Amino acid sequence: MAEEANKPQEFPDAQFSIQKVYVKDLSFETPNSPEVFKMEWKPLVDMHMTNEATPVGENLFDVVLSITLTVKLEDKTAYLVEINQAGIFFIKNIPDDVVERMLATVCANILFPFAREAVSDIVTRGGFPQLLLSPVNFDALYAQQQQAEQQPESGTTH
Repeated sequence: MAEEANKPQEFPDAQFSIQKVYVKDLSFETPNSPEVFKMEWKPLVDMHMTNEATPVGENLFDVVLSITLTVKLEDKTAYLVEINQAGIFFIKNIPDDVVERMLATVCANILFPFAREAVSDIVTRGGFPQLLLSPVNFDALYAQQQQAEQQPESGTTH
C-alpha cells in the first residue's frame, strides 16, 4: 500500500514506451590526417547539440538528438563527428505541454547514451584516443530554453 501512495497520480492513464532506437546519420572525417597523428594531443573540443521531435503517427514521435563535435589540435581539425541519434517513442494520455517537455528531456536522456557510445566507438576506430562525452542535463537546458523564449526581445534601433 505504501508503494501505491508514492506513485504519481497526476496522469494515471499515462503511457510511455520506446518503440525503436536507431542511428539516423553518422559522419566521421579526419581532414588533416595523417599529419595530426604527429602532433601533441592537446585537443580543443567544440560540441553543438540540437533535439527535434516530429509526430510520425497517432501517439508516436520520432525524436532526433543531433550532436556535432569538432576536435582541433592548434589550428588544425583533427576530426569532425556528426551523429543524428534517433528514437521512436509512444506517448499517450499526457497533456501536450508535458509531452513537449518529455520529448526535449526524457527522450533526449534516453538517446544520449547511445550517441555517446557511437561517438566513442567511431573516434577510437578513427585512430584517436577515446572521447567520452560528459553527461548533459537536458532538464536544465529545456528550462533555459523556455526562459529565453519568455524573455522580451530587447533591441534598439539606431
